[in-house]
Amino acid sequence: MSDLLTSSSSRREFLKDTGKVAAATTLLAAAAPHVHAGEDNTIRIALVGAGGRGTGAAANALSVENGPIELVAIADVVEKNLSDSYNNLTSKFGDRVNVPEDQKFIGFDGYKKAMDCLRPGDVVILTTPPGFRWVHYTYAIDKGLNVFMEKPVTVDGPTTRRMLELNKQALEKNLKVGVGLMCRHCEARQELFDRIQNGEIGDVNMLRAYRVAGPTGSAEVPPMPAGEDELLYQIANFHGFLFLSGGAVSDFLIHNIDESCWMKNDWPVKAIGFGGRHYRGDNVDQNFDTYSIEYTFADGAKLFVDGRTIPGCYNDFASYAHGSKGLAVISTASHTRPRAASTRATTRTQPTCNGPIRSLSGILISSNGTTSSRPSAKTVRTTRSTAVRWPAWSRRWGAWPPTRVRRSLSIRSSTPITSLPPRSTRS
Repeated sequence: MSDLLTSSSSRREFLKDTGKVAAATTLLAAAAPHVHAGEDNTIRIALVGAGGRGTGAAANALSVENGPIELVAIADVVEKNLSDSYNNLTSKFGDRVNVPEDQKFIGFDGYKKAMDCLRPGDVVILTTPPGFRWVHYTYAIDKGLNVFMEKPVTVDGPTTRRMLELNKQALEKNLKVGVGLMCRHCEARQELFDRIQNGEIGDVNMLRAYRVAGPTGSAEVPPMPAGEDELLYQIANFHGFLFLSGGAVSDFLIHNIDESCWMKNDWPVKAIGFGGRHYRGDNVDQNFDTYSIEYTFADGAKLFVDGRTIPGCYNDFASYAHGSKGLAVISTASHTRPRAASTRATTRTQPTCNGPIRSLSGILISSNGTTSSRPSAKTVRTTRSTAVRWPAWSRRWGAWPPTRVRRSLSIRSSTPITSLPPRSTRS
């Protein structure tokens, strides 16, 4: 990319001639350095889907400071969404929001009208419910537009295959497409990926991912109030309806699945899933309360994913990679990097352990090449000096270590890990 940035091409040519995939801010930040006299170098943006996530993505894009950028069109099916988004963005970015009344579009055909306000090489932000994504993406490709689209990008098998075929067209036109899987832009995870690929935890043979919490987003949908339009009600609560969102797996668990597959540097070839609906009351959404998926990679490695949306239970939002030499903690606190991670690698010697333990970007490995150590019941303490006994972990979570111990481990035992607690012990 640096060669492209130092070339004589204009910023708009840079947008057309590079093939990098980036998120909203990086997509635009990379485009801004070259401005030539007499040339209109302004990158124009259209926002299709002006809810909270769309407004946030537009704000990310307009925050880029190294070049002329302006929002010129907004489309939504709900007038209040559009007006709220316009007012919020105008109050923050002023004249970078240049959306006259005749470029504010309400209705299901508004996406076309908004994109018609752009020129080839400009950027459209697609943040409607994903049930509409392939239709909007098709038109963006036809118009020669670069795209930032929010995840998920498909809702089922047929639309997934359709999107993959559409993406071939985007590649042929050398368009850039960024997707809102923001974990890929985390510098800590990027270094963690490099260290895993360099073999620091050996061969990755198992990954675990958890997103167990209460109801998320609009996944729990009560009956529709009298007098409302049913389609607009479902769109407003799109997390609850499969044709619009694909359900909780593609909508929420996707982040854990994506970062785990990234660390494995591969995609699964097989998946077996289970779920159940137990505590939905009179809700009319189509989501389950519990999800469990076993993914298999071509080399036989497994990824186990557990999800839950029941309130009042133990919560966890984390991902782990197990290798033949050690364990990598991919994430422990929602989308953020692990709480114990630092921006630089640190090594602290533990005389009674199997050599030094390094902790960076969540990685926890035995640096002398031996199997990572599991502490005895007496010898694990957190930075708060709160001792937690292993048998209690096993009975309650069946995972090592639990969230409250992940902040910073001081391991003083040389007892090797022989196996993880059986999954059946998890309550």
